Amino acid sequence: MSARLPNPSGSALAPLRHRVFAVLWTATVIGNVGTWMRDVASGWLMTSLAPSPVMVALVQAAGTLPVFLLALPAGALADLLDRRRLLIGVQMLLGFVSLALAVFTLLGVMTPWLLIMLVLMGGVGAALAAPAWQSSVPEMVPRADLGAAVALNSMGINVSRAIGPVLGGLILATLGVAATYAVDALSYVIVIAALLWWRRQAPVVEGPRETLPGAMRAGLRYAANSAPLRRVLLRSAVFFLFGAAHWALLPLLARHVLGGGPALYGVMLAAIGAGAVGGALALPWLRQRLGGAEGLLLAGALGSAAAQAGLAVIPSEAAAVLLCLLAGAAWIAVLTTVNTTAQAVLPNWVRARGLALYLTVFAGGMTLGSLAWGQVASFTSVPTALLLAAALGTAAAFAMRRLPLPAGTESLDPSHHWAAPEALMPMAPERGPVAVQIVYQVAPERQAAFRAAIAPLGATRRRDGALAWAVFADTEAPDRVVEWFVVASWAEHLRQHHRVTVADQALQATVTALHEGTEPPRVTHLIAL
Repeated sequence: MSARLPNPSGSALAPLRHRVFAVLWTATVIGNVGTWMRDVASGWLMTSLAPSPVMVALVQAAGTLPVFLLALPAGALADLLDRRRLLIGVQMLLGFVSLALAVFTLLGVMTPWLLIMLVLMGGVGAALAAPAWQSSVPEMVPRADLGAAVALNSMGINVSRAIGPVLGGLILATLGVAATYAVDALSYVIVIAALLWWRRQAPVVEGPRETLPGAMRAGLRYAANSAPLRRVLLRSAVFFLFGAAHWALLPLLARHVLGGGPALYGVMLAAIGAGAVGGALALPWLRQRLGGAEGLLLAGALGSAAAQAGLAVIPSEAAAVLLCLLAGAAWIAVLTTVNTTAQAVLPNWVRARGLALYLTVFAGGMTLGSLAWGQVASFTSVPTALLLAAALGTAAAFAMRRLPLPAGTESLDPSHHWAAPEALMPMAPERGPVAVQIVYQVAPERQAAFRAAIAPLGATRRRDGALAWAVFADTEAPDRVVEWFVVASWAEHLRQHHRVTVADQALQATVTALHEGTEPPRVTHLIAL
């Protein structure tokens, strides 16, 4: 799939015209509503099993920690396996967890540590599902609707966040904890049915299959050598670090600063969700008015900072609710922009792994930011911490303008322009390492231009599998230049052939244009004895 950012003039609801996306989006919202219901029931149940603040906090940690720890392995699995089948298996696991919670609670045999273990299993399921869900979106909609589809996914999360706790609390109060878990288990039946209905056309796997450890290494190597992806991850991390402040301090703000109770806190959370929904619907219009992704990202960061500053200096419940609406709209603007850009700079073979790294940055930035701003608030005050986060977030938003988001317009379709390597000896796939040598003829007076042209090629070689890369001049032939790179195995080099993109082909053509020989540059493959 070509990695182009969506047409900014498209409708916010355009992806719902595509039947597969509409069905799976609806099922996902229902499933997320059930998850929020389960979280409400688990937190409430722990207050009766072990009313220690530490144990109650462990319930939250058990649900979120796996997302941070398992995002990369989950992304690798989503790239290696059929994503639809993986999602079906994960939803079955989550349904089993909720059913077990319902049965053990109904029988009266639930214990604090059994509850935490089951919640942890639910967190593992959520961690395994997230990269597969996100990386499947480009398969469901045309690329022109990708941004709107990402925004609708984020909006769906906020819709479920607004509905799930309320519905869960209602069932909890009327039918009890076990019934709440049972309703959550039923929600997974709907999600599984939608996935079984989806007749996904799985892409053809080109080249030798990767192992899970190898796929994880390839994902990390790709991120380390892909300047566009690194830029997206950096911009995301900076925003999450400061944007986490109001999420972390909102309960304290509602209770100790505004003097409200649980009702006010719930209304403020609902306002953030409503702001996110409204912001998602307005994103196409805003993107067009603000000049594209970069303008939208700046506006979102400044909007988040303005909401934080307002919450710090205006001690009014009504104003706090309005500012939470702004915070939700700003949040969705940033999340949609960076997520869509990440989708656009990732080729399909590594898409889930790249998005998993984005999820890791999200979880890590939010965790680190929450801890940091909590500490600042404990040493000073909640309003002071919010004001400091707003000031630093504003400064960071303008400073990051020097590192603009990638345009995401390059074609990342496989080019298939490398000739298949020939081997006259039996070659086991895992034999290696393999050294690839490419000999060019370049006049000495043109070698400075050649060096400048070939330098970006080194990053693409490393990104797609090379462990080392270098260019040498021949001391005995002034017009002879040798490019050399090493990959771990013969199988990895074959995969490298299938990872070269159309954009890489154009870069290589620029380099080859400086070659002056009558024959093409000579390529030699060397295998370690």
